[in-house]
Order: sequence, then C-alpha cells, then structure tokens
Amino acid sequence: MKLTLKACRQAVFTAMINGALALALMLLVEFSLSGSLVLTRPFLIAGLLVALVIFVAQFFRQLRLCRCNQNENGAPTK
Repeated sequence: MKLTLKACRQAVFTAMINGALALALMLLVEFSLSGSLVLTRPFLIAGLLVALVIFVAQFFRQLRLCRCNQNENGAPTK
C-alpha cells in the first residue's frame, strides 16, 4: 500500500506540472496567433487530458520503478 501511494504521489506531481506547462504553451501560441489571451473550454479540456494521460503513464512507470528498487534492496515484495 505504501508503495502504491508513493508511486501515485510522484505521478500526480509529474502530471500536474506537465499539464500546466501544456496549458501555458497552448495559451502562448493562442496569444501569438490571435493577439488575445482568452482561456477557453477547449484549452482547459486539452490541458486536463494531457495531465490524465501523463498521470496514467507515470503511475505505472513509478510503480514499476519502486518495485524494482525495493527488490534490489532485498525487501519483501508485499
């Protein structure tokens, strides 16, 4: 359980940072193309979608890395 929470915490942190960066990049491109800085629903949905995809991928990656690290240290797998 502790291993899962650690992986979840790290995945949420990574997903929030990358989602915010994706949203900022979309707003920067929108401002450079149109000259107005308007936060619309498609930008929010796209930012949340990016964060969700990154969270899922990072969660499984972090879970695998934590389990590998735990196995190398000789600790039990459960």
